[in-house]
Amino acid sequence: MFVSVVVDPGSVESSRAVTSVLMEYGFRKVQRACWEHVTLPEKKLNLLKKDIDRVTDYYDSVRMYQYPVQGLLAVTEMSRKKWKRCFLRPNNEEAESTEE
Repeated sequence: MFVSVVVDPGSVESSRAVTSVLMEYGFRKVQRACWEHVTLPEKKLNLLKKDIDRVTDYYDSVRMYQYPVQGLLAVTEMSRKKWKRCFLRPNNEEAESTEE
């Protein structure tokens, strides 16, 4: 699965720790605070979340864009040490117009 991770660290130490974790998992830095991996298995994604949770604190924010998850785009965010996930579904009208 494709995974993009955007990091908004609360401190320099957190930034270094998250960067180290992402590099261990084979992510590639594509912008200042954005990392990507094009073939990350879902099992590794769960381990990645645990490792990120381990090295971050209350003031850090991490957002992951994952595709495909159950055929949809998933956005998972860690803010204030809590993970939340939402799935983005195409609007039926938009989906019909893209099929033309």
